[in-house]
Amino acid sequence: MPGIPADEEVVHERVTDTDASRNRAVGMVCSLITFLCGLFAVVLVAKIILTLADANPSNGFASFVDKFSSAVSLGFDGLFTPASEKIGVLLNYGMAAIVWLLIGAALTYLIRRFAAPGPRREVRYRRSVE
Repeated sequence: MPGIPADEEVVHERVTDTDASRNRAVGMVCSLITFLCGLFAVVLVAKIILTLADANPSNGFASFVDKFSSAVSLGFDGLFTPASEKIGVLLNYGMAAIVWLLIGAALTYLIRRFAAPGPRREVRYRRSVE
């Protein structure tokens, strides 16, 4: 081989990372959690925007967003009851959106912290000398 002196032996190593599938699974679960929590927050923000813009509540899209946002509002509906209905929706659904983002961040942090392998780990591999 060019660049290798003749008296050195050539070693081919095959490294098997036993944690690769675990890392992939942890990454996929965290991605799914981030996607779902982000989706819920986006729907709640859409509800706020539609309410502030005086959208037609009998419209199909507005009705869908209203029902979906009510389902994922985490019980924050009616938490704040200011004089203006729009301010109430902004506060209640805005708080729920922030909480969904915090839930997603906390879950992914905990999963990565406790389910992913640590940085100091033993790498096992097989070595064959030809």
